[in-house]
Amino acid sequence: MRVADPSKLEYATLAELMPRAEALTEAGFGGLATYSKKVFIPLTRLCRDVCHYCTFATTPRHVVPYLTIDETIEIARAGVAAGCREALFTLGDQPELRYPTARRALDAMGYATTLEYLEAAAAAVHRETGLLPHLNPGLMDDAAIARLRKVSVSMGIMLESGAERLTERGGPHHGSPDKHPAARLATLEALGRAQVPTTTGLLIGIGETRAERIDSLMAIRALHERHGHIQEVILQNFCAKPDTKMANAPEPDLAEHLWTIAAARLIFGPGMSLQAPPNLRPGVLGELLRAGINDWGGVSPVTPDHVNPEAPWPELARLDAETAEAGRTLRARLAIGPAFAQDVERWVDPAMRPSVRHAADAQGLARENGWHVGTGAAAPTLIPAPRAARPLAAVANALARVRDGQRLDEAQVTALFAGGMADHEAIVEAADRARRATVGDTITYVVNRNINYTNICLYRCGFCAFSKGSTKSERGPAYRLDYHEVGRRAAEAITLGASEVCLQGGIHPDYDGDTYLGVVAAVKSAAPSIHVHAFSPLEVTHGARTLNLSLRDYLARLKAEGLSSLPGTAAEILDDEIRAIICPDKLTTQEWFDVMRAAHDVGLRSTATIMFGHVEQPKHWARHLLRVRDLQEETGGFTEFVPLPFVHMEAPIWRKGLARSGPTFNESVRMHAVARLVLGPVITNIQTSWVKMGPQGAAACLQAGANDFGGTLIDESITRAAGGRNGQHFGAEDMRKVASSIGRPLRERTTFYGQRPGVAALADA
Repeated sequence: MRVADPSKLEYATLAELMPRAEALTEAGFGGLATYSKKVFIPLTRLCRDVCHYCTFATTPRHVVPYLTIDETIEIARAGVAAGCREALFTLGDQPELRYPTARRALDAMGYATTLEYLEAAAAAVHRETGLLPHLNPGLMDDAAIARLRKVSVSMGIMLESGAERLTERGGPHHGSPDKHPAARLATLEALGRAQVPTTTGLLIGIGETRAERIDSLMAIRALHERHGHIQEVILQNFCAKPDTKMANAPEPDLAEHLWTIAAARLIFGPGMSLQAPPNLRPGVLGELLRAGINDWGGVSPVTPDHVNPEAPWPELARLDAETAEAGRTLRARLAIGPAFAQDVERWVDPAMRPSVRHAADAQGLARENGWHVGTGAAAPTLIPAPRAARPLAAVANALARVRDGQRLDEAQVTALFAGGMADHEAIVEAADRARRATVGDTITYVVNRNINYTNICLYRCGFCAFSKGSTKSERGPAYRLDYHEVGRRAAEAITLGASEVCLQGGIHPDYDGDTYLGVVAAVKSAAPSIHVHAFSPLEVTHGARTLNLSLRDYLARLKAEGLSSLPGTAAEILDDEIRAIICPDKLTTQEWFDVMRAAHDVGLRSTATIMFGHVEQPKHWARHLLRVRDLQEETGGFTEFVPLPFVHMEAPIWRKGLARSGPTFNESVRMHAVARLVLGPVITNIQTSWVKMGPQGAAACLQAGANDFGGTLIDESITRAAGGRNGQHFGAEDMRKVASSIGRPLRERTTFYGQRPGVAALADA
């Protein structure tokens, strides 16, 4: 909770404020500290203001008026090469109103104002490099904000101080018309009306009093309460610079800076992101964090801090280490704050939304290491957490509950998906221990063949690149196998050594319940001994409805015909909030569970799956896992849980810019680990998909709670239709090599995890 009466803060001591501020920060950010890896683009260093502490602004005698578009792109490309995600445009306030040189330069380039030129430069940088622009243009009116919103993901304008007296003669803002608090607050208000994620803050130590700082923070809070648009508040300490009128002015000491940070945390409460530049307080970053900071702002590996050029940026490794020493986990974010990145429909212009979605992970932070599901890329080398790093308190508490055999709730499961490498390492280690204790070290697999009997489908799921309309030929022609071909492929599967066939297809407009019964009959006629693992809950529901049968009666007929088990696909995310976005005409969450409950009731066992990494958030993962566990505790019918990372490349929802670019590598591995911890007591087998993860990724998952390789998947086609490149078949020898690389034995299994007659374990360790 934030402080009820901010006026009392003025006389509070630092010792009184800091513990309360630290507790609020932990409540809001769970020990996470963020930064943005950015490149600074000083579009112009001319400014009509004459702030008495500033060395960024200069005169036409010393600089060219503006960077050219080509120069801005060159700087941005250097940032991309260094791994930056943000292009921060810094510039002076409306220099054309003071300098004829600036006006002439704009005229020569074909622009009426600096803001119009900024619009063109930001658009060019985003178009040519993909960096997300954050703009600091100073005062703006509604029309300028509307135009700049289309080419940026966030903007910033420092209030610096709400004390009007600082603009009077002798004050630091005298002669600077754009620094009048009312004008800056008006721009902040306009940014809120336009729903622009906005950075603002204070420059402390320029002559203001504590009471004036509190008033300034309260003014920012009032703006945020009206519009919800303040994504972060910077609390920057004044640093005296040579060759300025304030070169000899006293700087605020550390205690005063810490007091202001702590007061700000109490004013804003746990949810507001508070930032302090790490280069301006070297050596004491831990104290800043304990006072209430949770963000380090932009750190550039390419360009200096143009506003404070005398203070070099800390190397990221050192920033990571110092953050860890303070008990926090460092994570990279985007130019738009995580909460805003998770709600781009509200906060980002349609033209910029795809770029934000494609760059973000499930927490709204920056994607890590460039790996994508299904591309065939090697698993990334993960940088270990700093030695001093410890798991977040919420993660440690959840792991303790798992060790004690207690069931986790939604918030606790969600916490297991948060944090950085220290949390990841602790969760993976706990999951691997749980796997070893539950099922031992042997990795299992089944020899199976996929038979996708049609790719023609009535449904239009946003994630699916497999299904086709009856005449659509994109990514391959539409097809429908007849019963003879289905039977032939099943018989051939026997000759290839398969013990199982997995049958799934689109919902063809001509199919009814008898069609699926005929498919099973064709398989059993051609290959009587083979295990028939077939039909998603959507197909089962379609079949039952078309024959006007209950789910239980229809499943009983399928079983009598020879169906042996069901794949737990069509689950995607078992939360209707997400299903309404990605598959609105498909099964509801309740309907999926109705099929599974009925199947288990008639003696048909099934798998359970999750498809993650598109539009959902970790809270939805938690709900999915807990709902699957609930049914397993009721029926005991699930044989395994299968995480299926979203393959984005050809998915319609991604190509339209409406989804993320699949889960990150860490998210993919952690899903397997968390599934083991949440489901392990009731679903003992966790499967990894080599089709999605690739051999190295599958190996990582097998060391993070998974114990099963799935099937050899002769003729896998659904992932390949989505752009996956990991092949159609992964045989026993391929699996043996992976198992051997992590020192584990390999064994072929039956569909129900029994020992296949006549098959011994393949040990190589």
